[in-house]
Amino acid sequence: MNDMRIFLMFLVFCALPVLADPMVIGHSGLPPLDLTTLQRIYTGKVVELNGVRVTPVNLPLGSTLRTRFLNDYLGQNEDKYTGYWTVRRYVGKGTPPRELNSPEEVARFIANTVGAIGYVDTAELTPDVQVLIQQAP
Repeated sequence: MNDMRIFLMFLVFCALPVLADPMVIGHSGLPPLDLTTLQRIYTGKVVELNGVRVTPVNLPLGSTLRTRFLNDYLGQNEDKYTGYWTVRRYVGKGTPPRELNSPEEVARFIANTVGAIGYVDTAELTPDVQVLIQQAP
């Protein structure tokens, strides 16, 4: 009976979805960021760092990594973030960050675009990008 319980617990833990752990990365020329600056970049309130225009990118709506990023770093859920950008765009105060299809595409874009900022899972870090914030608060 104990063996059966252990086996069932093992199956339950194996069936749990793997939680993505977002890491904020940027082009190699960008300085490390604090949380407030990152939040201001992703809400369109900061568009330049040290004289370099910043280009934030997001993963697509519904991505687990995007959901974790919004929650862990911006303190928002998808509805609140999308609503914020809907209003901001309507009143002519900017457009939301560009959406890329995959973490690999994000890393590639950031490596090749001066001023680019985004996020990938910690398991997908590559040496050609720079970590801008070590971990979520």
